[in-house]
Amino acid sequence: MESLGLNTVKSFLKKNVNLHLKDGTVIINVQLAGIRKDSFGKGNFIECIPYGNRKTVSIPLKSIAWAELLNLNLIQTID
Repeated sequence: MESLGLNTVKSFLKKNVNLHLKDGTVIINVQLAGIRKDSFGKGNFIECIPYGNRKTVSIPLKSIAWAELLNLNLIQTID
């Protein structure tokens, strides 16, 4: 299985997505904040901000299978 490409991730920056990982798990409704290089310069990490949180989470790019863009107009909030 191929991983998500760097150019695709760049097009999703500052947008909310669902991340589908290669092990079958899905990380729902995260905003892609940025791309970071490994300390050795070999791997890329995706910086994500989960909905309702301010802390960033780093996920290796090679472990992401694909990303699904969310349409926030369809999501309703209940007050």
